[in-house]
Amino acid sequence: MKVDIEMGTASAKTAAMLDLEELLATRLLVQGNSGSGKSHLLRRLLEQSAPWVQQVVIDPEGDFVTLADRFGHVVVDAQRTEAELAGIAGRIRQHRVSVVLNLEGLDVEQQMRGAAAFLNGMFDADREFWYPVLVVVDEAQLFAPAIAGEVADDARKASLGAMTNLMCRGRKRGLAGVIATQRLAKLAKNVAAEASNFLMGRTFLDIDMARAADLLGMDRRAAEMFRDLKRGNFVALGPALSSRPLPIAIGAVETSARSVSPKLTPLPEAVEDVQNLILTPSPGETHQPVRRHRPPLPIPTFDIMAQLAQSKPTPEAGAEPALAVIDETEREQIIAAIVGEMVEDPDAAFRTDAVLYQDFLVRCRIWRLQGGPVSLPEFRRRLAIGKTRIDPELAAGELWQQALVLSASLPDDLQAVFLIVAKAAISAEPCPPDAALARSYGTHSARRARRLLTYFEERHVAVVRTDFHGKRVVAFPDLGCETMPGDPDAADSDLVHSDLVTARRALQ
Repeated sequence: MKVDIEMGTASAKTAAMLDLEELLATRLLVQGNSGSGKSHLLRRLLEQSAPWVQQVVIDPEGDFVTLADRFGHVVVDAQRTEAELAGIAGRIRQHRVSVVLNLEGLDVEQQMRGAAAFLNGMFDADREFWYPVLVVVDEAQLFAPAIAGEVADDARKASLGAMTNLMCRGRKRGLAGVIATQRLAKLAKNVAAEASNFLMGRTFLDIDMARAADLLGMDRRAAEMFRDLKRGNFVALGPALSSRPLPIAIGAVETSARSVSPKLTPLPEAVEDVQNLILTPSPGETHQPVRRHRPPLPIPTFDIMAQLAQSKPTPEAGAEPALAVIDETEREQIIAAIVGEMVEDPDAAFRTDAVLYQDFLVRCRIWRLQGGPVSLPEFRRRLAIGKTRIDPELAAGELWQQALVLSASLPDDLQAVFLIVAKAAISAEPCPPDAALARSYGTHSARRARRLLTYFEERHVAVVRTDFHGKRVVAFPDLGCETMPGDPDAADSDLVHSDLVTARRALQ
């Protein structure tokens, strides 16, 4: 079905049309400096296409929440856990509801984590829910930066990976990315390069004008025109817009943003006693005195030289250690207890190893754990073993020790899945369902869990078969044991338990 929506007027006073079906297949990039009219353009696109396609807006400033009153968008506040955002995103694709993800009030790192979890949740939806969705990301340079900034590296990688999946691999899953940025130079090139449609607005910096001209196939000398564009005017190019660069004036919109450009207003009439009005605090104003500390006296040069001459400071006589010394056995018990607490947290299953490692270090400081810090590879290994919840008596057996040796040859992120299935085989338990394996891998996708079992077969460490009742059995030739038949489509018992705990807490 061909649907054309009117974006505004072209240079010849004719209607500028956008082929919505072509846009869903080829994606769109909008660029313009602050105040050029990008948000107005996105609002026009969303309003005109709202009756025809499901929409998801990643809104860092809360400007698009007003679409809810006029067009029925559901506003999702991003102040939730990453697992909750991923679950909401999956249900959005299932029920085909248009949504505005409101990231207002969060710092940049939290916005990146929230957007990444939400986009990944949409990307990992089951194939039966791959309906067309127009995914609009405002201020895309925040979520796909060209260079590393002051945010945590894992947050940047997660956000950049989610944006790359949206623009590079989202088309087959029905996700059509529409990204808007103030500066092309700040946007990751592999994200911008996947767009086939462009709307370039007013730009002043030479590097951004040069990139805009390259994307539109224009001469570098013609790039000067981007400085002269008025607010709300853009140059369009792409299969959904025009085969040649076409100036467009964006049309009017029905809704308005909560934040608008500042307007000049006259100053109030002068008050006679202005000085007292400013310098005297009001009755309801809390007054905190400014404390000025006297600078320390300078240390004599002779004392500094004496300190440098010392090979090491002289210990104080009779000084006792601040913390009680613990032996290695007690240290291992504390580490095991910390890892066990983290495994029991339902939100920990869907967090990255880097985030969990930082949480682990904080917990070690709370427990006042002595000795050198546990390294990240060692922590990953302990976390993989902790996810199995292995019984101490069973862990001391020879088969489990062989399973640990086999798992060491696998990648770090697959060891937990392997050990969980191996534990079921050693203890003669049913094979874990796909949902449980997916959770231990940190995803909601059951297909990924099945692919992991296929990978184990390719590495010749496991054999997967299905009995006559359609239940799955995983055998381990090196261990000489196999799991009991288990339903791969069964619910994850641990996840159901955590949902019940959460529900009880909400009722309390």
